[in-house]
Amino acid sequence: MAGLDLQDKPWYVALIVGLVLSGGLFYALETYVFKELRRDIENDTKQLEELNQKIAQGKRVAEELPVFQERSAMLDQEFQRLLRILPTERQTDELIKRIKSLAERGGFRFATFQPQAFAKQDFYTEWPINVQLEGSYHELALFFDRLARFSRIINVDSMQVSSAPAGRQHTISSRFTMKTFIYGDVQDQPGGR
Repeated sequence: MAGLDLQDKPWYVALIVGLVLSGGLFYALETYVFKELRRDIENDTKQLEELNQKIAQGKRVAEELPVFQERSAMLDQEFQRLLRILPTERQTDELIKRIKSLAERGGFRFATFQPQAFAKQDFYTEWPINVQLEGSYHELALFFDRLARFSRIINVDSMQVSSAPAGRQHTISSRFTMKTFIYGDVQDQPGGR
């Protein structure tokens, strides 16, 4: 293009040259500049849609948060209740205090209270305690009734009832094994805790 002189040419030649140059410029811009801009706009639009979806999901979760918190509190209360029924520790002192309070409230006497070795079961540990109790028939029934009302699971096994020797204050003597349970695996430790 040493020189493009359009002064002596008819007007439509200038129009054609202008259209060709405009078309070439438009093609170059479309191919190299606008194509990349459109791709960037499409990518940014997709990212924006994804972020809007995440925001909407986050808002739904935020709306459900009070429900989850309430459910969590209910489950925590249920868990605490279940721990009283099936604790994760021996709680020897507490168990002895509660049994002793039963003896003090009733008219009977503990002759024996001997914790035995632990017996591992599926998901819990069984803790047998040999007990000998002296009292009247009625007091023994009250003892078992009160024992049944404990929040902790306590089963009575191998019960033997016999009459007390003559001349004693109590009329019957009962030997049995109280079995309580502990969630998980518990090892025998010195000191009984």
